Amino acid sequence: MSGGAPAWYETGVPHVWLPYTQMRTSAPPFAVARTDGAHIHLADGRILIDAVSSWWTACHGYNHPHLRAALEAQAQRLPHVMLGGLIAEPTARLAQRLAGLLPGTLGHVFFSESGSVSVEIAMKMAIQYWLNQGERGRTSFVCFRNGYHGDTSGAMSVCDPLEGMHGMFAGYLREQIVADLPRDAATLRAFDALLASRRREAAAVIMEPLVQCAGGMKVHSPEILSGIAASCRRHGVLLLLDEIATGFGRTGSLFACQQAEVVPDIITLSKALTGGTLALAVTVASDAVFDAFLSDDAAHALMHGPTFTGNPLACAVANASLDLFEREPRLEQARRIGEVLGEALAACRALPGVVDVRVKGAIAAIQLAGPLDLSALRRDFVARGVWLRPLGDVVYAMPPFVIEDRDLVTLADAMVEVVRAWSRR
Repeated sequence: MSGGAPAWYETGVPHVWLPYTQMRTSAPPFAVARTDGAHIHLADGRILIDAVSSWWTACHGYNHPHLRAALEAQAQRLPHVMLGGLIAEPTARLAQRLAGLLPGTLGHVFFSESGSVSVEIAMKMAIQYWLNQGERGRTSFVCFRNGYHGDTSGAMSVCDPLEGMHGMFAGYLREQIVADLPRDAATLRAFDALLASRRREAAAVIMEPLVQCAGGMKVHSPEILSGIAASCRRHGVLLLLDEIATGFGRTGSLFACQQAEVVPDIITLSKALTGGTLALAVTVASDAVFDAFLSDDAAHALMHGPTFTGNPLACAVANASLDLFEREPRLEQARRIGEVLGEALAACRALPGVVDVRVKGAIAAIQLAGPLDLSALRRDFVARGVWLRPLGDVVYAMPPFVIEDRDLVTLADAMVEVVRAWSRR
């Protein structure tokens, strides 16, 4: 780092085990001094445009005054109280608001701290839904290639078993029913036949609606989502939608499933739920799923309870985040991001080694033919004032909705320039 690293960096970083990182060979992390809007201010004085919203969370940008005020006010009153037998106002209010925003009868909110855990809870709900009705064989999940649902054990089992990040755990994880994501009428029929043949063992179909994000920003149409949902209804299999990455405006609607007019049985939400301020996730069930747990038999209850479930501090910030979706033009901003990036990145389609350019809502991706030196690509973006972490063979952007036009143009230009330079190597 130019100008010397801060003391905390020199003493602390050697003890930090970084995520998704080979610690022997990776470049050291950049020291961050502060953040604001769509900008990351490094300790050495450089300012980077954040193209990925801190792993897709900071939808309102960093340090939004409304979120900060909610955080400070709640911290003074009540940072946390256990949800077992007690409840605070922000938690109840957030559950009510989410139930009002989500489609259909998705009105029963189970809180946790991370997206992966919310998926674990959803899987547990789906299995116990059938157990509570006397069906003991329905303990598998239908999932899709290129899908990603988290890094905990159950969530890993429904990720892509070969192309995903968890291939080495194949012998340890439960084997699920892995299918190709349908792409047209013929493959929807093939999927329907698969579901018909495995319905007695399938608790649910789990998928990311419209965009498989960590699996390579692969996009499918609302019609495909609608067709999968229809198959689930036809064969009596629950539909579990993972909107951890796609929820809260990222695909152009508040929730991606709304574009297909699909109502899942269970939905998971996290990431942008608190605008990137605090860790919080929810698993929301429909009336039918919730009712299957109501009984005089205590064994029919959902026996799950993360320590910080329903944390009032995080819920207060999530309520403030929902305020911003009501007061500020987030969906219009998402569409604007898609328009600008879509127009600019079209120039990459003709470049050697470019496989595809995809844009959906405020998500833009350039898929490349390898091999890729991801560390070198990250350095190339930082040199252009942009923080962007390519994902596998994809250079992608999911910037904060509040990114200013001049920064959005800088981001788009950097993506084109870096990909063009890469294509000449």
